[in-house]
Amino acid sequence: LIFEVHDLWPLSPKEIGNMSSYHPFIFSMQMAENYAYRNADAVVSLLPKAKEHMVEHGLNPDKFHYIPNGIYLEDWEEQQPLSDEILTKILSLKKEGQFLLGYAGSQGSANALNYLVEAAEQLQDEPCEIVLVGKGPDKEQLIQLAREKELMNIHFFDAIPKQSIPSFLNEMDALFIGGKYISLYRFGISPNKLLDYLMAGKPIVYSFKAGNNLVEESGAGITVEPENAKEIANGVKDLMKLSKEERENMGRKGREFALTHHSYDVLVKRFLEVIQNKNN
Repeated sequence: LIFEVHDLWPLSPKEIGNMSSYHPFIFSMQMAENYAYRNADAVVSLLPKAKEHMVEHGLNPDKFHYIPNGIYLEDWEEQQPLSDEILTKILSLKKEGQFLLGYAGSQGSANALNYLVEAAEQLQDEPCEIVLVGKGPDKEQLIQLAREKELMNIHFFDAIPKQSIPSFLNEMDALFIGGKYISLYRFGISPNKLLDYLMAGKPIVYSFKAGNNLVEESGAGITVEPENAKEIANGVKDLMKLSKEERENMGRKGREFALTHHSYDVLVKRFLEVIQNKNN
């Protein structure tokens, strides 16, 4: 029995939803979590810093294995082109000599994109344009916020097919990923979006505080304080000050890191090793 953990329950509803440890639902789930840790032959988790928490709840530390999310190389070998609408806009901005900061993915509260919009306000005097593709519950609010601030340097487009994400990322000069201050992030994170960014070979502005930091580990970009528009804007400016070769070097490090540590060819072997060790 291999117990694979993506999110920590019932800790998530306790810390995010302020649910009591004595609530029947939480109490029942806690018993189940403890039982699983004590009785599983191995525990595999996406969360690199979760081991201590699991040991506190009955896990033998030797049974913990960190295996993160991965990337499918086929997604990058069979990418589809962008729509004419998005591509025309991007090429127009490039022709004007603008530095393009891209974001691809969900536009919900957890992504803290309101701070990116506020950062755009502070970048109005810079030759920088921000391009977002995706959908989510906060999208209309973000568009309205940009309108209220009369921002002309931020552009919203509809979600694009997954196969077109690599084509979009490849057109950008740098990429942004951010999140809120969330206590659960202390156990580490493994967002698929970040892996796509690393594979794109572009420098990253990383606005997160978590137990791990793949951007820092790989040397693929700049880490800034989350929920801080000024820090985000300064991070973008710092990237813009670098030479094209320096930015390309950051991107190359990120891609090499993703291929070395996050290719599913690599992760499958690690998972099989866990199984084989337990069988032996």
